Amino acid sequence: MSKVVLSYSGGLDTTVCIPLLREKYGFDEVVTVTVDIGQPESDVKEAEERGKKYSDKHYTIDAKKEFVDSLFMLIKANGDYEGYVLGTSLARPIIATKTAEIALKEKADAIAHGCTGKGNDQLRFENIFLQYGFKVIAPMRELNLTREWEINYAKEKGIDIKVSKEKPWSIDENLWSRSVEGGKLEDPSFIPPEEIFEWTVSPEKAPNQPEIVKIDFEKGVPVALNDERKDGFELIKKLNEIGGKHGVGRTDMMEDRVLGLKARENYEHPAATILLTAHRDLEKLVLSRRELKFKRMIEEEWAELVYYGLTNDPLYDALNAFIDKTQERVTGWVKIRLFKGSATPVARFSEYALYSEELTSFDTTTIDQRLAEGYSAFHGLQGRLYREIVKRKD
Repeated sequence: MSKVVLSYSGGLDTTVCIPLLREKYGFDEVVTVTVDIGQPESDVKEAEERGKKYSDKHYTIDAKKEFVDSLFMLIKANGDYEGYVLGTSLARPIIATKTAEIALKEKADAIAHGCTGKGNDQLRFENIFLQYGFKVIAPMRELNLTREWEINYAKEKGIDIKVSKEKPWSIDENLWSRSVEGGKLEDPSFIPPEEIFEWTVSPEKAPNQPEIVKIDFEKGVPVALNDERKDGFELIKKLNEIGGKHGVGRTDMMEDRVLGLKARENYEHPAATILLTAHRDLEKLVLSRRELKFKRMIEEEWAELVYYGLTNDPLYDALNAFIDKTQERVTGWVKIRLFKGSATPVARFSEYALYSEELTSFDTTTIDQRLAEGYSAFHGLQGRLYREIVKRKD
């Protein structure tokens, strides 16, 4: 008797995979696994109900703590890829790992996923599945299916679906971000309708009065909101609510996928926008110029590893070690002004600040300004010599 474990979101792609795994691949038993990483409770419940309805056995795994821990690392790394706030990509290895653990428990013959052959997720999932030594089944990719075919197939099999040919949006949510793609959204010249957004209001409809939020950090990790200590999950959840109310955290961008394809993507990430803005601002107060410069290079490499789903690469651990070292002094608070889609730092404080008002102020004489005269004489010297040579040659 052959058995396959399916990483299951409850959406169109993974739901049609269930009958396909039986009909096209000949599996006798399909086990579905839904991993809770902070998506809406209603979505987790719905996936569980659909998994139990259409598969032979279903598991729901709570991985919110693991995901929040990974988000803390992301905040310390100021994680974004080409301007996209990383979220989906960081969740995939966690989901894949939990699914593989169930596959081991079930003594499955293979693991399946519902990713297409054009996106990034196939790589992120399979990197982990292969590490566990499983054969991987990818029906969407292997059967070269289209979304329209899936919709028709689901109707033929009596599978209830929410998407339609008119609104074939592919939506992915977790605690940190929400992505919407597919259908007309694939056209870069198409203006997205307001209906695709659920976490954020249109900036035009946001309150006419700004709101200031205070975020406390300890060693790069957010620990309090408006002077009230909260665990990571609740803090992020609350900031999603506050930021979304002010229209903060929308991204519409052209993204370079791992395969080299350019894709139009739409994201919502209110809490991520606020927290990353605050964290970067606090770093500027406490880290030296050279630390900030070098860390930016590290962050770019870190973000690419995460985007590619390569969090099991040894370089990832090495980069994390460096980033953690820089965060030892990133303790303090930042106040962010939220208004009509913007999140702007307006105040910050840290006992580790490399700023000195006594030294910087125009109204003090602690530093004798005359000492800068010698420095100024040499500053830009080579450039001036170059210009003189060019002038003589002309």
